[in-house]
Amino acid sequence: MKKFSALFLSLLLLIGLLVGCGQTNNAEQKENNSNASEQSKLFPVTVKDALGEDVTIKEKPKRIVSLIPSNTEIAYALGLGEQIVGVSDNDNYPEDVQNKEKVGGMEFNVEKIISLKPDLVLAHASSAHNSQEGLKQLKDAGINVFVVEDAQSFDKVYDSIQTIGKITGTSDKAEDIVAEMKTKLADIQEKGKTIPDDQKVSVFVEVNPAPQIYTTGKGTFMDEMLTIIGAKNAAGDQEGWPQMTEEAVVKLNPDVIVTTYGYYVDKAVDQVLARKGWENVSAVKNKRVYDVHSDLVSRPGPRLVEGVEELAKAIYPDVYKK
Repeated sequence: MKKFSALFLSLLLLIGLLVGCGQTNNAEQKENNSNASEQSKLFPVTVKDALGEDVTIKEKPKRIVSLIPSNTEIAYALGLGEQIVGVSDNDNYPEDVQNKEKVGGMEFNVEKIISLKPDLVLAHASSAHNSQEGLKQLKDAGINVFVVEDAQSFDKVYDSIQTIGKITGTSDKAEDIVAEMKTKLADIQEKGKTIPDDQKVSVFVEVNPAPQIYTTGKGTFMDEMLTIIGAKNAAGDQEGWPQMTEEAVVKLNPDVIVTTYGYYVDKAVDQVLARKGWENVSAVKNKRVYDVHSDLVSRPGPRLVEGVEELAKAIYPDVYKK
């Protein structure tokens, strides 16, 4: 009798486990079906890209190739790391990109991309005109190619994030990222407003070293960054990304010089401080030359706000390091 009771109890326990597992599986199945249903509502979607072409995405992309680091960073921020199967040779963030297939730099490898069987390639307007033939080959192979705008302001960066979110079925996440960026930027801007006009410093941003010095002018998000933190762009009367002579920079006599190439030029700050004929430039005389990593201030993606913070702390440490 005792053996029968033990057997009966074991049987009841087994049935309970089977029922529980069945309920769990049913719940998971319902959740998966719900997610699939939600995704189906988002696709197909048609969006005009930076070249003015209507691109139709029939379903959520499962395999993505990114041809430029900024697009890659946006995609990862949107939670699409697992879907990314290929990136450019220039990609270095986040660390997981080291595990992805490399498809070339400005001149990408069409055959390699096709072999990865992507259903979406994220291209970029900054290089699209120089790679029209390659992009056409990808399209002819039946791959969706979307050219993202070359954003030169924070508003355009927000647009890029939202656009990539829309074509990848991650619009909600995109909105969250943009909202967080706007909040952080607003906080920084409020501090910048506390700096009196007579205490605002002029800043020369050197994005390429001598002898071919390039800087940032009007119509760029780097110029916008300086305005946000309460600084003046020493080259603010220039447009875009102009090249300047050493003599022209000396004449500007900036209070601060910021280099953005210290990650590939050894002792970038020391080189600026040691330039002949620059001894009387205020930034050099007062040793107010700083280096900020280019990726943070030049890639139009989610980390741009970090770049603003780095600039702010370097230029106005008493205001932004509090």
